[in-house]
Amino acid sequence: MPVAPTSSRVLIVDDEHLIADTLALILRYRGFQVDIAYSGEQAIEKALEMRPDVLISDVVMGGMSGIDAAIEICRRSPGCLVILISGQASTADLLARAREQGHSFELLTKPVHPEVLLRRILSRA
Repeated sequence: MPVAPTSSRVLIVDDEHLIADTLALILRYRGFQVDIAYSGEQAIEKALEMRPDVLISDVVMGGMSGIDAAIEICRRSPGCLVILISGQASTADLLARAREQGHSFELLTKPVHPEVLLRRILSRA
């Protein structure tokens, strides 16, 4: 069972509390330092405090989208790995707009199996 490097800080963002809390529980069990935000705006605030190595964010949320939050977080933490998760078709348009602005983010489809997510995070460590 892979274990996270001790310095790996992960910020999970999802307006569905159950999803965010469950992902946090799984990643903490694997040794990651995890913080949770339930909105894009809250994610930016938390990212300023914790300087995440990895951002896992839902795309479509009320208020600020996960993509807009990711762009802002990457401006402040350029080395941050961004993994977006979504179960909605409208995500393609949002990703296209981000690409036009020079941002390329990985997208995983909900529901995300924890092992797939862990392999993606650890492949960067």
